[in-house]
Amino acid sequence: MGNTLKTGFLLALLTVLFVAIGSYVGGQGGMVMAFAFAVLMNAGTYWFSDKIVLRMYRAREVSEAEAPDLHAVVHRLATAAGVPMPKVYILPTEAPNAFATGRNPQHAAVAVTQGILRILNPDELEGVLAHEMAHVKHRDILIGTVAATLAGAIMMLARFAQFAAIFGGGRDRDEGGGGLGLLAMAILAPIGAMLVQMAVSRSREYQADASGARFCGRPESLARALEKIAGASRRVPLEASPATAHMFILSPLSGKGMMSLFSTHPPVEKRVERLRAMRGTA
Repeated sequence: MGNTLKTGFLLALLTVLFVAIGSYVGGQGGMVMAFAFAVLMNAGTYWFSDKIVLRMYRAREVSEAEAPDLHAVVHRLATAAGVPMPKVYILPTEAPNAFATGRNPQHAAVAVTQGILRILNPDELEGVLAHEMAHVKHRDILIGTVAATLAGAIMMLARFAQFAAIFGGGRDRDEGGGGLGLLAMAILAPIGAMLVQMAVSRSREYQADASGARFCGRPESLARALEKIAGASRRVPLEASPATAHMFILSPLSGKGMMSLFSTHPPVEKRVERLRAMRGTA
């Protein structure tokens, strides 16, 4: 299944999950209330995401005069992707990483750390920036916000169910176990919503890898860059908020075993394997 189709399926699954849980817990009124709260919570994040995240990591915008080589690569990739030239930022940390942000291609920014500029050669850096340009072109900030809004609404409904079960509320039902059913819903619904939301994020990472490889024409460059970043990150980890971990090219938060189900990124080994399978076709 293509990544675009997979993303659409996962978002549809979140929507169905939201409607089903909302109908069970609070009826139409509860669904509308939970969705409204979730929209309000995520709208501000979406609209001001670039300013919030860039300020959080003390990113500094650099001009073409200050970083001519970096600007030249970003400009070349923006042209290849067919998007406007984004603003360019550098994060003052030796931890190697990069991200893109902005509510649409007209208000986009790409940011790289000092550390990634030190460890990657020009081809590898171009592969990383091509990946980030793919996020800009695909409007992945918008897609992530939609997923977060639906997941947030489901979690609010689950919280309603938890209170209803604890205090003996909820409507009597022939099926579903009454208060016990509500309690089970309160526990399982957030887990299900989070799993689907993380799957959306992983799908977008695979898509950005594939598109980025086509933009720069060298899948191997991005594959080598991911391996280098993964190795260096173990030595110099990035101190990042879990709320923004999904934005980086490599998650600053490690997750192995069962925790990998809740990771915003696919395993580096699988990403590298897919990229190397593209050699000769990009």
